[in-house]
Parts: sequence; C-alpha cells; structure tokens
Amino acid sequence: MKIVHNEAMLNEYLERAEDVSMILIDKFLDDAKEVDVDALSDAKSVHIGGIMEHIEEAGIHSGDSACILPPQTLSDKELKEIRRVTEILALKLKVKGLLNIQFAVKDGKVYVLEVNPRASRTIPFVSKATGVPLAKLAARLMIGENLKDILPKIPVQPFVAVKEAVLPWDRFPGSDVRLSPEMRSTGEVMGMDKSFPLAFFKSQLAAGSSVPLEGSILFSLTNQDKEKSLPIVKDLVELGFNIMATDGTHAFFKSRGLPSESVKKISQGRPNVVDLIKNRQVQMVVNTPSQTSVSEGDGYEIRQAALKYRLPIVTTVSSLHAFKESIVQLKKKGAGFNVNSLQEFFGKN
Repeated sequence: MKIVHNEAMLNEYLERAEDVSMILIDKFLDDAKEVDVDALSDAKSVHIGGIMEHIEEAGIHSGDSACILPPQTLSDKELKEIRRVTEILALKLKVKGLLNIQFAVKDGKVYVLEVNPRASRTIPFVSKATGVPLAKLAARLMIGENLKDILPKIPVQPFVAVKEAVLPWDRFPGSDVRLSPEMRSTGEVMGMDKSFPLAFFKSQLAAGSSVPLEGSILFSLTNQDKEKSLPIVKDLVELGFNIMATDGTHAFFKSRGLPSESVKKISQGRPNVVDLIKNRQVQMVVNTPSQTSVSEGDGYEIRQAALKYRLPIVTTVSSLHAFKESIVQLKKKGAGFNVNSLQEFFGKN
C-alpha cells in the first residue's frame, strides 16, 4: 500500500511494483482521526468491548499506530454515532462472535473504513484493558449462546490504557524509520495509569523508547507540519528545552518568535545535524517525513542516525503532542507513577 499525492509519486510506485495486474485506488482523508472498535454480537444484541482512538492520524496502518482506550478527544456526539453504526452493522451482518470496525472521524463526520466479522489484533489489548475476556465470550456466542446470558458485569475502568507498537527498525539495517499504510510492527506493548500522559509514558518505556525531561530537541519538519507543531514547540520551550532546527524549520520558528538554534544540513559542512546526534548533543529527534517527496535526502539520514544512536525519534505531530503531554505530567512537582498488576488495577486478588 502507498499514499500518493501526485503523478510523479504514482509513477515511482508503479516502477517499483512487480507483476502488478490490478490496482485499487481509494480516496484518502487528510488529517482524520482513526478509531478501532471491537464488539461482541449474537445477531440479536451487541456489546461494544472497546473504542480505541489512534494517536497517529489515519493513513498509518492500525497495527503500527498507538491507540488509547478510552478515547481522549472524541466528542460525545462522535462516540454516540460510532456506537450507533457499530450496532447497526453487527445486527445487519448477523454477526455471531466478534466484530472489528475501523472508522475515520473528520470535522465531526464518522466514516466507515472497513468491517471485519472476526477477531482483530486488538482483542488481547482490549480484554486486558477492560477486564472482559472477549475471545472466550465470542467462542461461546459462536456455538449458539446468548449474549445477555454470558456477558459478565463490566468492571469500572477509572484508568487509561495505551497500546504501542514495537517496530524492529534496528533489525533491518537501512530500513526507513517512517510509518506508512504498510504494517511493519512485530509486536505491541501496553501502558496503564490514571491519566493518558502517564499511560503513554509507560507504553514508551515498555517499547524500548525514552521520554527526555531536559536537554535539546532537534526539529526538522515538513512545511505542512510546521504550523501544526507550533503550540507544542512553544510548550517545550516553556518546559526548559533547548530547540535545535534545520534551516527551513529554524527560519519558521524565528518568524514566529520562537528561540531555536540553527544546525547545518549534511551538505553544509561540519558539525552537521548527524554529528549532533552522534555526539549526543540532542536528547530527542523530531523529523516528519514529506509524503510528497520521492527522494530520501537529509530526512532519511537524520532518522537513520537517531536509530543508530538509540535516540527517541518522533515522525508525526500527533506523537509529538503525546510526548509533550507526558513530559508536562512527569515534570510536575511530586510527579511519579506506580507499577501495578492488572489484578490490582481491577481490584482482584
């Protein structure tokens, strides 16, 4: 799968494709939130196991996107519509067992991306996050039992769960550290806490990443991401971070009154952006790859350097916002977090 924005990108994709006999073209929704729903049905009634809001915007494969349960930014109206559509589809399709639906939400409108009358990869996550054994219940529905007879009392969930993908970039030298419609993750981890920022922080630790609380952050942003990132960068400056940026990004920050230190691109001499990463002069790298570019360029080298020297790397503005929220929470006076078992979260022995 590939997202193409112009004829040049389409031609490049076709040249790389081998033995292509058919192409399916879908219209893409820019800047849409993606939502996963797992539900149980006996063809007469429906129980929604979980509504998961993706952190990355639509266009990233759901298996590679981090997601939050319960949703944090969806409106009551949007959630009501998602529940309504899920129930209609489950009953009309006469599903007996599990149902997974992927939605996109943009400008208050809910779109159905795909419907799968089966278990999805999110079932273990939703089951652990809610305390409801969805796969076990689905098996009983498939042999004819009624949902109302087997559905247990749903535990109260006074906490947030975050699922994060584990991506094996370091196992495949040369592979580009960028998310796409093609799934590349080899596993997933989960973080749980009373708030989203702490749950996200735990998920990053479990996935082998880190969340810096001080130091310098290197920015190299595409034009379409500069304006969107501005309020986040302002918050990071107020939190005490030193901002470094490549030419275009530095010029943009300067025009908006944000302090940043200009760093050289690879072609502009030494020390350049890769040298800064190699010498540990930055604690996190934020590089948003251009979706319209057909070349790799400096962005690729920046991402490769961050991977090689094991620095946390952020490639989407939505992920940057999540990191910022975690940093804000962790830097609060007296902030900390507890480590608990699932049984302790649900009050079970």
